[in-house]
Amino acid sequence: MSARDVKKAELDDIEDQQPQLLRVANDGDEEFGGTEARKSLEKKLLRKLDLRLSVLIVIYILNYIDRNNVSAARLRGLEADLKLEGQQYDTLLSILYVGYILMQVPSNMLLDYMGRPSIYLPCCVILWGLISCLTGATTTFVGTLMTRFFLGFVEAAFFPGALFLLSKWYTRSELGLRTAVLSCGLLISNAFGSLIASGILDGMQGKLGHAAWRWLFYIEGALTIFVAVCAIFVLPDFPSTAHRWLSPLEVRLAEKRVLEDVGIPDGTADGARSEGGQLAGLRMALADWKVWCLSLALASMVISLSFNAFFPTLSATLGYPETVTLLLCAPPFGFATVAAFVVTRHSDKTGERFWHIAIPLLLGVVGFVIAASTMNTAARYISLFLMAQSYTAWIIFLAWVSNSIPRPSAKRAVALAFINAFSQLGNVAGSYVWPTSWGPSYRYSYAICIATNGFCIFLCYVFKRHLDRLNRRFAEEEEEEGLPKGFRYLT
Repeated sequence: MSARDVKKAELDDIEDQQPQLLRVANDGDEEFGGTEARKSLEKKLLRKLDLRLSVLIVIYILNYIDRNNVSAARLRGLEADLKLEGQQYDTLLSILYVGYILMQVPSNMLLDYMGRPSIYLPCCVILWGLISCLTGATTTFVGTLMTRFFLGFVEAAFFPGALFLLSKWYTRSELGLRTAVLSCGLLISNAFGSLIASGILDGMQGKLGHAAWRWLFYIEGALTIFVAVCAIFVLPDFPSTAHRWLSPLEVRLAEKRVLEDVGIPDGTADGARSEGGQLAGLRMALADWKVWCLSLALASMVISLSFNAFFPTLSATLGYPETVTLLLCAPPFGFATVAAFVVTRHSDKTGERFWHIAIPLLLGVVGFVIAASTMNTAARYISLFLMAQSYTAWIIFLAWVSNSIPRPSAKRAVALAFINAFSQLGNVAGSYVWPTSWGPSYRYSYAICIATNGFCIFLCYVFKRHLDRLNRRFAEEEEEEGLPKGFRYLT
């Protein structure tokens, strides 16, 4: 049996019937006017693409502001006005993730089938903006619970859909940085969402007879709707349907370069349906043990990142007034944003993922240990910086998922959505990791975060070793047969 046959059999058995990932023979760039002309055209294409996809960052910032404004509202009377008791506030946080978990896979399957993210994603964003506005009008626990529940349903479409859209346009060496740019919307929302909330909560109390926390939902929900309407005219579709803003040659280059990156023979469209369509992609994703391993690892990581929803509460343990507390939330996440850009860019450049995930998580553990072991104000504030930068690991992990399950398109759509959806179980659990009774030290909370961080690192290491074995096996067969270097997983 030849090396090509061996590789095909391995990919069929180990990669769950994915199309054979053969190295594309370089037939030259004559159709683009030569190698230099292609490079110039590629730079132009990426500039256009980056500019259009930048709207995703704005939407993601608003996504987390809308999702987490309940935490800021808690500081200014939400619990008292809604007469919340016991763990009802924690339930408001966790109920969002029920719909968020249930809808991600069906949403990405529908997105892959429609092929029109420029319409589908903004419409979902408009709906969640409306629901956010309605949250400000609720007067009971049950009413707020219902708005939070349905908010999770419509928000489920955005993030996995955005990751899938990025994976349709960018190569492996580009995807980490772009995922970081998108995901930094979360960090920016944590940094500046608190500043925006502080301004609204201080300036809108009693306006038109409404409490300031209600204005927080009204204003931020309306802003989300406005941005979503603009996104309809900006957001690109998939390469095969993006003809309204690209020339035919740019469309051809966009399709070809992504295919070359994963070694699919020229002429095989990335958007081509595998036999059975979306249902086949669902079966392949759920039958792949890698998907389950990555899902469990990310869920464990998300539990350790649950401090995000309680960040104003943790900042309040420093002992400052409410306005100062919200302002103090900004610097740690500003630092985390810079760290994420630096580390993900280095990860893309070196083609290494595991250590770029493990090291930020270990630094996060140091932050948890400091926070759990002392009540010193300066030390606890430094610990918030170390906790916040651990989001870098989450960002690189998302890029690793896209790199590790490259084809077929239907399987990748389901895998991205399923892994992200499964990880939200970590958010559900994390909603109950920070009870008030454990404050102000929250030692037990930090201990849980340390344990889940360690478990995530262990699973990532197991996954890395598996990919290393696959890469060595492919390299050995290619060397024996004298074949050109083929597809490689980033580890």
